[in-house]
Amino acid sequence: MKRIISILLENKPGALARVVGLFHQRGYNIESLNVGPVFDGTYSRMTVTTRGSENDVEQITKQINKIIDVIKVSDLTEGEHHEYEFILIKYNKFKLTPKIQKTLKPLSGKVLEKNIKVIVMSAFGPSSDIEKAIKTIGKSNLLEIARSGCLGLHEGEKVLKI
Repeated sequence: MKRIISILLENKPGALARVVGLFHQRGYNIESLNVGPVFDGTYSRMTVTTRGSENDVEQITKQINKIIDVIKVSDLTEGEHHEYEFILIKYNKFKLTPKIQKTLKPLSGKVLEKNIKVIVMSAFGPSSDIEKAIKTIGKSNLLEIARSGCLGLHEGEKVLKI
């Protein structure tokens, strides 16, 4: 089962490596990883997407909580949450069909570059919608794709902060 773990940690050298190393030591795969500074740059927020049972993720979060640089850990998939992903897609210009344009429109698809040979577009939305769009577009139509991986926040008043 897909799990999204949000981590607030000190923005120090080695903090990211310690968290990633824990996944490696425990034999868990990281499907996506996003890290960026928050507040005044003293802290970073890390969003990790992985797969595992509820018990596996509980063990991971307990172990992450023991890391000295970690302030707070939360499994976003335990409750209601907002989850978005950003993609950049490059096509052969002659393969950009109305079907592809229709697929990307609800994801705020936007043309970034258009020349004689290629079209580069951006889109964003829930990860499940991004997955559906990529399957609909098909590998044969893509020249290149870059995905941000998942970003997420708890819904409502629940927050991950100091």
